[in-house]
Amino acid sequence: MIKLENHLGTIEVSEKFFTSLISDALSDCFGVAGLAPARPVKGRRKTRDQGESVTVSVQKDKLVINLHIQVTYGINISAIVTSIVHKISYTVEEVTGIGVAAVNVFVEGMQIS
Repeated sequence: MIKLENHLGTIEVSEKFFTSLISDALSDCFGVAGLAPARPVKGRRKTRDQGESVTVSVQKDKLVINLHIQVTYGINISAIVTSIVHKISYTVEEVTGIGVAAVNVFVEGMQIS
């Protein structure tokens, strides 16, 4: 559960809602083949969110979103990532009214279509 407090009270939004919202927004992004599980980092202990494709956390009353995706082969990765960051930030802020501090996109692989 993501909890934020403002002058009106406490806002609680489930992580499942954010995952669904972000997955739907990603399906509209050109060049995204799909979500991918996060790869374990060598030498790092396993964490709760390792293996999850979408994670959302709160930092100074704003959201930090981590995405692990696969892209379509032959597409400019830099352009795709820039597009994703703008699309996800806009969608989350528009739907929830909660600001987004950062969208971190990790490309885990490529798929040939």
